[in-house]
Amino acid sequence: MQPAKKTNIRDLSLEEIEQYFEQAGEKKFRVSQVYEWLWKKHAHSFEEMTNLSKSLRIKLNEDFVLPALTTDTSQLSADGTIKTRFKTVDGHLVEGVLIPTENRQTACVSSQIGCSLGCKFCATGYMGRKRNLHFDEIYDEVVLLNRQAEKNYEKKLSNIVFMGMGEPLLNYKNVLKAIERISSPDGLGMSARRITLSTAGIAKMIRQLGDDQVRFKLALSLHAANDKKRHEIMPINDTNNIKSLVDALNYFYKQTRNEITLEYILFKDFNDSLQDADELVKVYRQIPADLINIIEYNPIDLARFSKPDEVTTENFMQYLEKNRVNARLRRSRGKDIDAACGQLANKGK
Repeated sequence: MQPAKKTNIRDLSLEEIEQYFEQAGEKKFRVSQVYEWLWKKHAHSFEEMTNLSKSLRIKLNEDFVLPALTTDTSQLSADGTIKTRFKTVDGHLVEGVLIPTENRQTACVSSQIGCSLGCKFCATGYMGRKRNLHFDEIYDEVVLLNRQAEKNYEKKLSNIVFMGMGEPLLNYKNVLKAIERISSPDGLGMSARRITLSTAGIAKMIRQLGDDQVRFKLALSLHAANDKKRHEIMPINDTNNIKSLVDALNYFYKQTRNEITLEYILFKDFNDSLQDADELVKVYRQIPADLINIIEYNPIDLARFSKPDEVTTENFMQYLEKNRVNARLRRSRGKDIDAACGQLANKGK
């Protein structure tokens, strides 16, 4: 007979930990001590919980597991960006990126190991999806990236973007629970307003975010402003066309009043003409978007795309500006270590 599988202690709520200690005949203050070790002191084993008695630590070890993400390798880019490959307890690898600027320390975190959406320009999309990350694994990513920020730049994280590996809205419960822990006062205590979730566009789940009254920002990876082109590069457009996404984003904004950004990667001779810019303006005007991030394309071995020249990019930006679109050109960070947008595929040394 198989031994019973032990519960991950971080799956327990504060109330459930209270019940456990009550049944074990332990004093009530032990509850807050353990909870603090789990979520504020970020213990990765029961052995680390040094203010608990040895017998209690042994008991916790007998009754529970405490699986934690660990750092596998890190690479430092010439521009200061750090890409880290994390290892899960079951041996999977997943990547996160720390992006430092003068005013910000941004963690770019993953929500899945691989991705099932198969976007034609993204390295992660060619990996397929291995599994979802559990909420505490996502939390660990943020904790470990925050430690890097403090160690390397003597600053805490200021922002978190769910723009790493995977589609966050296909791991909805874990992502929302991770954000709840990250923004909770008894967790990392980070404002939800400093968190941005980026999605390839799943209309039904965008509406769900509105119904759930989330407090974080939302970014839509648009990358083409008509259905024909978007279908070519993003298979998800088959079931989530631009009109359905426009309607969903309007619903989300009506429910939450949260900031919305559009993300648009420029691909040479594909979506970089002035006609493309005009179509993008038309989509922008249908959505209460604060900003369009125009993103430099970062080539990957498996894709046929390349980035347009500076003149084409400048003309595109000027067209948007002339049409009173709030747009910003986002220069790539960490290209030399495959840490830039669309390059995450566990290729690090």
